[in-house]
Amino acid sequence: MKISATFVRSAAAADDFPRDGAVQIALVGRSNVGKSTLINALVRRRVARTSGAPGKTRLANVYHVARQGAPPVYLVDLPGYGFARGGSSAFDEVAQVFFGRETRVAALLLVDARHPGLESDIAAWHWLRESVAGAAIAATKIDKLARGERIRAMRGLESVFEHPVAPVSALTGEGLDELWKVIDRMANNNSSRRSSPPQPRPSRQRVRTARRRLKS
Repeated sequence: MKISATFVRSAAAADDFPRDGAVQIALVGRSNVGKSTLINALVRRRVARTSGAPGKTRLANVYHVARQGAPPVYLVDLPGYGFARGGSSAFDEVAQVFFGRETRVAALLLVDARHPGLESDIAAWHWLRESVAGAAIAATKIDKLARGERIRAMRGLESVFEHPVAPVSALTGEGLDELWKVIDRMANNNSSRRSSPPQPRPSRQRVRTARRRLKS
Protein backbone atom coordinates (compact mmCIF):
# COMPACT_ATOMS: atom_id res chain seq x y z
CA MET A 1 0.00 0.00 0.00
CA LYS A 2 1.32 3.43 -0.94
CA ILE A 3 1.82 5.75 2.03
CA SER A 4 2.63 9.45 1.81
CA ALA A 5 3.82 11.16 5.00
CA THR A 6 5.10 14.68 5.57
CA PHE A 7 6.10 16.72 8.60
CA VAL A 8 3.74 19.68 8.91
CA ARG A 9 5.00 21.70 11.87
CA SER A 10 5.78 21.70 15.58
CA ALA A 11 2.84 23.04 17.57
CA ALA A 12 2.30 24.50 21.01
CA ALA A 13 -0.74 26.80 20.71
CA ALA A 14 -4.22 25.93 19.45
CA ASP A 15 -3.72 27.95 16.27
CA ASP A 16 -0.62 25.89 15.43
CA PHE A 17 -2.63 22.73 14.77
CA PRO A 18 -4.27 21.99 11.38
CA ARG A 19 -7.86 23.09 10.87
CA ASP A 20 -8.76 21.36 7.61
CA GLY A 21 -11.20 18.90 9.21
CA ALA A 22 -9.05 15.76 8.98
CA VAL A 23 -8.95 13.59 12.10
CA GLN A 24 -5.97 14.24 14.35
CA ILE A 25 -4.67 11.25 16.33
CA ALA A 26 -2.29 11.97 19.18
CA LEU A 27 0.40 9.47 20.12
CA VAL A 28 0.68 9.59 23.90
CA GLY A 29 3.24 7.82 26.07
CA ARG A 30 6.30 7.98 28.29
CA SER A 31 9.33 9.79 26.94
CA ASN A 32 11.15 6.55 26.06
CA VAL A 33 8.25 4.46 24.76
CA GLY A 34 9.18 4.96 21.10
CA LYS A 35 6.49 7.27 19.68
CA SER A 36 8.67 8.78 16.93
CA THR A 37 10.15 5.41 16.04
CA LEU A 38 6.67 3.92 15.70
CA ILE A 39 5.53 6.76 13.43
CA ASN A 40 8.49 6.05 11.13
CA ALA A 41 7.62 2.34 11.10
CA LEU A 42 3.95 3.03 10.34
CA VAL A 43 4.70 5.30 7.36
CA ARG A 44 7.70 3.20 6.21
CA ARG A 45 10.13 6.07 6.09
CA ARG A 46 12.09 8.30 8.44
CA VAL A 47 9.82 11.30 8.72
CA ALA A 48 9.95 11.71 12.51
CA ARG A 49 13.16 12.56 14.30
CA THR A 50 14.09 10.23 17.14
CA SER A 51 16.22 11.02 20.17
CA GLY A 52 17.83 8.99 22.92
CA ALA A 53 17.46 11.87 25.38
CA PRO A 54 14.18 11.60 27.34
CA GLY A 55 12.17 14.79 27.69
CA LYS A 56 13.84 16.53 24.75
CA THR A 57 10.61 17.04 22.80
CA ARG A 58 8.79 20.11 24.12
CA LEU A 59 6.26 20.62 21.33
CA ALA A 60 3.71 18.51 19.47
CA ASN A 61 5.11 17.34 16.14
CA VAL A 62 2.38 17.08 13.50
CA TYR A 63 2.57 14.69 10.52
CA HIS A 64 0.14 14.44 7.63
CA VAL A 65 -0.37 10.84 6.48
CA ALA A 66 -2.24 9.78 3.35
CA ARG A 67 -2.74 6.11 2.52
CA GLN A 68 -4.21 4.63 -0.59
CA GLY A 69 -7.89 3.90 -0.06
CA ALA A 70 -8.11 5.65 3.33
CA PRO A 71 -8.96 9.22 4.36
CA PRO A 72 -5.89 11.29 5.29
CA VAL A 73 -5.15 11.73 8.98
CA TYR A 74 -2.71 13.65 11.13
CA LEU A 75 -0.48 11.73 13.53
CA VAL A 76 0.52 14.05 16.36
CA ASP A 77 3.56 13.14 18.45
CA LEU A 78 2.96 14.76 21.85
CA PRO A 79 5.79 15.37 24.35
CA GLY A 80 6.35 12.35 26.54
CA TYR A 81 5.28 12.25 30.16
CA GLY A 82 7.31 10.88 33.04
CA PHE A 83 10.19 13.30 32.51
CA ALA A 84 10.02 16.99 33.43
CA ARG A 85 12.90 19.03 32.00
CA GLY A 86 13.27 22.34 33.79
CA GLY A 87 10.70 21.45 36.43
CA SER A 88 7.60 21.67 34.23
CA SER A 89 5.57 19.14 32.32
CA ALA A 90 5.63 19.77 28.55
CA PHE A 91 3.14 16.94 28.11
CA ASP A 92 0.62 18.50 30.45
CA GLU A 93 0.87 21.91 28.79
CA VAL A 94 0.63 20.71 25.18
CA ALA A 95 -1.93 17.97 25.83
CA GLN A 96 -4.31 20.44 27.49
CA VAL A 97 -4.16 22.58 24.35
CA PHE A 98 -4.49 19.67 21.91
CA PHE A 99 -7.42 17.91 23.57
CA GLY A 100 -9.14 21.13 24.63
CA ARG A 101 -9.98 22.19 21.07
CA GLU A 102 -13.39 21.65 19.51
CA THR A 103 -12.16 19.53 16.64
CA ARG A 104 -11.91 15.88 15.59
CA VAL A 105 -9.25 14.31 17.78
CA ALA A 106 -8.44 10.83 19.05
CA ALA A 107 -5.58 9.33 21.04
CA LEU A 108 -3.36 6.26 20.87
CA LEU A 109 -1.71 5.47 24.19
CA LEU A 110 1.63 3.71 23.81
CA VAL A 111 2.94 1.58 26.67
CA ASP A 112 6.13 -0.46 26.90
CA ALA A 113 5.25 -4.16 26.69
CA ARG A 114 8.14 -4.93 29.06
CA HIS A 115 6.68 -2.79 31.84
CA PRO A 116 2.94 -3.47 32.11
CA GLY A 117 0.87 -1.54 34.59
CA LEU A 118 3.12 1.47 35.25
CA GLU A 119 1.32 4.01 37.42
CA SER A 120 1.97 6.85 34.97
CA ASP A 121 0.52 4.82 32.07
CA ILE A 122 -2.60 4.01 34.05
CA ALA A 123 -2.95 7.68 34.98
CA ALA A 124 -2.57 8.66 31.33
CA TRP A 125 -5.31 6.22 30.31
CA HIS A 126 -7.72 7.60 32.91
CA TRP A 127 -6.95 11.15 31.76
CA LEU A 128 -7.50 10.25 28.10
CA ARG A 129 -10.80 8.51 28.83
CA GLU A 130 -11.97 11.81 30.30
CA SER A 131 -10.45 14.05 27.66
CA VAL A 132 -11.20 12.41 24.30
CA ALA A 133 -14.05 10.41 22.81
CA GLY A 134 -11.82 7.96 20.90
CA ALA A 135 -8.83 6.26 22.49
CA ALA A 136 -6.91 3.01 22.02
CA ILE A 137 -3.80 1.34 23.47
CA ALA A 138 -0.76 -0.24 21.82
CA ALA A 139 2.11 -2.07 23.50
CA THR A 140 5.47 -1.22 21.90
CA LYS A 141 8.75 -3.19 21.86
CA ILE A 142 6.96 -6.52 21.86
CA ASP A 143 9.96 -8.00 20.04
CA LYS A 144 11.97 -7.65 23.27
CA LEU A 145 9.92 -10.39 24.93
CA ALA A 146 10.01 -14.16 24.49
CA ARG A 147 6.77 -15.91 23.54
CA GLY A 148 5.77 -16.82 27.08
CA GLU A 149 6.64 -13.36 28.35
CA ARG A 150 4.54 -11.78 25.61
CA ILE A 151 1.49 -13.78 26.61
CA ARG A 152 1.86 -12.83 30.27
CA ALA A 153 2.55 -9.18 29.47
CA MET A 154 -0.46 -8.81 27.18
CA ARG A 155 -2.75 -10.50 29.68
CA GLY A 156 -1.43 -8.20 32.38
CA LEU A 157 -1.91 -5.09 30.26
CA GLU A 158 -5.45 -5.90 29.22
CA SER A 159 -6.33 -6.74 32.81
CA VAL A 160 -4.93 -3.47 34.15
CA PHE A 161 -6.44 -1.21 31.49
CA GLU A 162 -9.66 -3.22 31.00
CA HIS A 163 -9.33 -2.53 27.29
CA PRO A 164 -7.88 -4.34 24.26
CA VAL A 165 -4.15 -3.70 23.72
CA ALA A 166 -2.49 -4.05 20.30
CA PRO A 167 1.05 -5.54 20.45
CA VAL A 168 3.49 -3.92 18.02
CA SER A 169 7.19 -3.78 17.15
CA ALA A 170 8.68 -0.90 15.19
CA LEU A 171 11.84 -2.97 14.76
CA THR A 172 10.37 -6.10 13.16
CA GLY A 173 7.12 -4.64 11.81
CA GLU A 174 5.03 -7.05 13.85
CA GLY A 175 1.53 -5.75 14.47
CA LEU A 176 1.80 -2.67 12.23
CA ASP A 177 -1.01 -3.77 9.90
CA GLU A 178 -3.28 -4.44 12.86
CA LEU A 179 -2.37 -1.08 14.38
CA TRP A 180 -3.37 0.65 11.14
CA LYS A 181 -6.77 -1.03 11.49
CA VAL A 182 -7.05 0.41 15.00
CA ILE A 183 -6.13 3.87 13.68
CA ASP A 184 -8.65 3.53 10.84
CA ARG A 185 -11.40 2.61 13.28
CA MET A 186 -10.64 5.65 15.43
CA ALA A 187 -10.62 7.90 12.37
CA ASN A 188 -13.88 6.46 11.01
CA ASN A 189 -15.63 6.61 14.37
CA ASN A 190 -14.58 10.23 14.77
CA SER A 191 -16.67 11.39 11.81
CA SER A 192 -18.21 14.31 13.69
CA ARG A 193 -17.02 16.88 16.17
CA ARG A 194 -16.62 15.72 19.74
CA SER A 195 -20.10 16.04 21.14
CA SER A 196 -20.39 13.43 23.86
CA PRO A 197 -17.92 11.83 26.25
CA PRO A 198 -16.97 8.13 26.13
CA GLN A 199 -18.64 5.65 28.45
CA PRO A 200 -17.91 4.74 31.14
CA ARG A 201 -16.12 7.84 32.38
CA PRO A 202 -13.82 7.93 35.40
CA SER A 203 -14.89 9.95 38.42
CA ARG A 204 -13.69 13.56 38.70
CA GLN A 205 -11.54 12.67 41.72
CA ARG A 206 -9.93 9.81 39.78
CA VAL A 207 -9.07 12.14 36.90
CA ARG A 208 -7.61 14.80 39.22
CA THR A 209 -5.43 12.12 40.79
CA ALA A 210 -4.36 10.94 37.33
CA ARG A 211 -3.30 14.45 36.33
CA ARG A 212 -1.19 14.80 39.49
CA ARG A 213 0.55 11.51 38.75
CA LEU A 214 1.31 12.56 35.18
CA LYS A 215 3.05 15.70 36.43
CA SER A 216 5.25 13.74 38.86
